[in-house]
Amino acid sequence: MDQYLDGRIAIITGGFTGIGKAIALALAARGATIAIGSRRLPEPVIEELAAATSKLFYQTLDVADVNSIEDFTAALSAAHGEADILVNSAGVTAHELVCGHDEQSWLDVIDINLSGPFRMIRACLPGMIERRWGRIINIGSTAATTAVADHAAYCASKSGLLGLSRAVALEGAPHGVSSVVISPTWVQTEMFDSSVAIQAKKAGHSVADEIARLVAESPQKRLVQPRELGALAAFLCHDDALGITMEDIQLNAGALW
Repeated sequence: MDQYLDGRIAIITGGFTGIGKAIALALAARGATIAIGSRRLPEPVIEELAAATSKLFYQTLDVADVNSIEDFTAALSAAHGEADILVNSAGVTAHELVCGHDEQSWLDVIDINLSGPFRMIRACLPGMIERRWGRIINIGSTAATTAVADHAAYCASKSGLLGLSRAVALEGAPHGVSSVVISPTWVQTEMFDSSVAIQAKKAGHSVADEIARLVAESPQKRLVQPRELGALAAFLCHDDALGITMEDIQLNAGALW
């Protein structure tokens, strides 16, 4: 595979599961040093990533904690250098309507999904601007534009992330730094499995039936796979992709949701 990211350093938040892991593997396959930050460091996944690349850095990272971000970026800089690529993939959701929404769960979702990417971008963008090369990829959702009634905080956070990403795109544009959002529909990940289990319980049917319903509603009659986001993210980091910025790229399998 073309090693066009050789010499580049990529931070992936939430890179041990789902979409983040798939993007980490895709960037590693193109030669990047991958730096993964997560609240938990699962040994089996670390071993899997280490088998895929020798250029691996990982450390505990809480995007809701400024000190944690400073510790992570400082350790990465000392070990390998500053980040050229930032992928904000860490995310959470809460199954709650606005009526009766728990205050703390609202704050937690906004803090992880929106304020967390802001903090990471604030830490990495100055160096990218100084070196005149950077790629910022924020993992959004079609929920930012179409909404889901019982995911109020999630929808709000992803809408905010889109606005943030576009502001960053304008800030970085004169300096060789792009900023985009990849907005998928349902993607078959651990977070999807958890969400579907909750939805199935509420609807009073099996998880298999709930998944079948979602597949049937998809124009392509399938669920998007994490590797598809990995391939897209890897292309967006190519030198030839600099002009793709300020975009909300929907990986929706033909669905509007």
